[in-house]
Amino acid sequence: MVKVRAKEILMEQGHTKYWLYKRMGLGYQNLSNILDGKTTSMRYDTMEKLCKLLKCTPNDLFEIQYEEE
Repeated sequence: MVKVRAKEILMEQGHTKYWLYKRMGLGYQNLSNILDGKTTSMRYDTMEKLCKLLKCTPNDLFEIQYEEE
């Protein structure tokens, strides 16, 4: 499973969901779903915006969690 680490990065940087919401240009519910891991896909432009605002790379933004078979 791929996990979006944006919420963790926000906390590390001392920002809030509201701070990110005001800058992202997404609906609050859509952003909340991304941050809470309730989405199954993300557009490249959304990923790019997240990386720019959080000053990170896609490698920092995503984490793969392997499930045992």
